[in-house]
Amino acid sequence: MRTRSQGAAGAPIPFSQCSVVGQAAPPWVAEMVALLMVIGLAVSFLVACSALLRWNEVRYRKKGLPPGTMGWPVFGETTEFLKQGPGFMKNQRLRYGSLFKSHILGCPTVVCMDPELNRFVLMNEGKGFVPGYPQSMLDILGRSNIAAVHGEMHKTMRSAMLGLVSSPMIRDKLLPRIDEFMRSYIDNWSGSVIDIQEKTKEMALMSALKQIASIETGPVSESLKTEIFKLVLGTLSLPINIPGTNYYRGFKARKNLVGLLRRLIEERRISRCSYDDMLGSLLKVDDSSKVKLNDEQIIDLIIALVYSGYETVSTTSMMAVKYLHDHPRVLEELRSEHLEIRKGKSREDGIDWSNYKTMKFTRAVILETLRMATVVNGVLRKTTKDVAMKGFIIPKGWRIYVYTREINYDPLMYPEPLTFNPWRWLDKNLDSHHHFMLFGGGGRMCPGKELGTAEIATFLHYFVSRYRWEEVGGDNILKFPRVQAPKGLHIRVWDNKDQIVQSIR
Repeated sequence: MRTRSQGAAGAPIPFSQCSVVGQAAPPWVAEMVALLMVIGLAVSFLVACSALLRWNEVRYRKKGLPPGTMGWPVFGETTEFLKQGPGFMKNQRLRYGSLFKSHILGCPTVVCMDPELNRFVLMNEGKGFVPGYPQSMLDILGRSNIAAVHGEMHKTMRSAMLGLVSSPMIRDKLLPRIDEFMRSYIDNWSGSVIDIQEKTKEMALMSALKQIASIETGPVSESLKTEIFKLVLGTLSLPINIPGTNYYRGFKARKNLVGLLRRLIEERRISRCSYDDMLGSLLKVDDSSKVKLNDEQIIDLIIALVYSGYETVSTTSMMAVKYLHDHPRVLEELRSEHLEIRKGKSREDGIDWSNYKTMKFTRAVILETLRMATVVNGVLRKTTKDVAMKGFIIPKGWRIYVYTREINYDPLMYPEPLTFNPWRWLDKNLDSHHHFMLFGGGGRMCPGKELGTAEIATFLHYFVSRYRWEEVGGDNILKFPRVQAPKGLHIRVWDNKDQIVQSIR
């Protein structure tokens, strides 16, 4: 005799067919089973995630560490850091104070937002602190990159760089080249709509290539430009070497760039011609050479020069145009300064060192642009031993993120900090304040800051004296992790008739 739970051959009947003999179960039963399975998987996933987060917190729970969260294994809180940027930092500061732990860009890190502590870290290299840039930056910019080395090697690389960008070098050699390049580069902008972000990127890169290796616009510069753009994006990424990632593209771009530079160096040596540029100075080997570098060091120094100058000069130039457009009174004052310099000069006449040194308000505009836009958010150091800071112990091998962004908006140092006010730099000697960190601090103060300022000032001289402009499109600007306009920053440009009248006079 068959039971109700057996089929014709005595086999059990599936659950979905058990409710009524010979009939399928209602559809809601199958839906309920599926829902229970989904809920089960979701709960399992959440439990696993919670366990991973808990494991990572326990892993980095050492006595004496500052409070904070560490996020996921390997990835840490990098996603939140890159997406939320200043918001993430402010939230963590509210929860844990001005010194807190995190895990960003592949490294366990203590974020420092205290001005006095930041100054202490920057001014005391060698007393437990060395450069601590993320692995992606070290891999892509090179092991001999000036930002990565320390001790005697840093002194050697810094000395070599300072020899290339000193004030006498800028005055006698670099400024005339910058001036010639800028006059030519912006000569035909009138009557067109341009993406000023794209233009300033190209401008900064081509100007650097001209100064470094006398490279003009052509196939070589195009090859270098393509690789450098990829390299820049890869320096601020997780070091995951998988096709499609910024790190993979950046690391591959470095290999291609190194190959191009090696060929250029070899061609110079074979030709035995004398070149009056930065590469020529680096390759010069005689009794007058103060510093002698090998080819690897020369290549990394060139990459560092291009990388640092390209990003800072291009972004600051773009944002200066943006702020000048939004603040007509500032633009009027700046234009007056440059039209005064143009008096008695024809359109073809350039500017010299004495003209540059009179650009007091221009320099103030550049400093205020750097402050407001925060082109550089901070610097990274690594501990070489356990270091005591504000009652906490930072373990050996940890990174310290000297986060200087908030100093730029400190109302005690900069009254009405969210107001674009270049005059503040004329009224007070703010750049000598001990918390002034727009160009870094200590023995790693940016060696190219004067050269970068001269390039931006020269660009602004010709741009504001020749042209007027208006924005078109209302393009959005992001300020973290890099200052950029994702869809470009488009402006319509036309001749400034006031400049033509001044030139005639």
